[in-house]
Amino acid sequence: MHTLFSDAVCDKIFPPSKSNEFFEALFGDASEGAYDIQLRYEGHDESAGKLHFVLNLLERPGCCLVCNLTFGLPEVFTRHPLLNIKGVAQEVDTLLGDTGSTTGWALASTRSTSKSLHQIPLIIDLQ
Repeated sequence: MHTLFSDAVCDKIFPPSKSNEFFEALFGDASEGAYDIQLRYEGHDESAGKLHFVLNLLERPGCCLVCNLTFGLPEVFTRHPLLNIKGVAQEVDTLLGDTGSTTGWALASTRSTSKSLHQIPLIIDLQ
């Protein structure tokens, strides 16, 4: 699975340009964004039938990534049409091919990994 969902593949599923597009839609100016959003694969829990991804929120130079800015984001990201997390899950399903299929997905609570990195877990259910 790590080969199937390499960093390069994750960047195709969720292109780095999505960050600027998101902040352009949100604020009218991409430079107003405090972070870049990056999709990464974290692993496969075969016994639970789950694929684990994460949306890394990487602090932009000269900006401040604070908890009160990121903790409400799972709900926002779930619904935002530009980020299209549902489409990300569908693309994962397509990439799985005959090895499996997805049955649902959810964003978990934001984790503050460091001052400059917060993460939103994306859990995709498999059948």
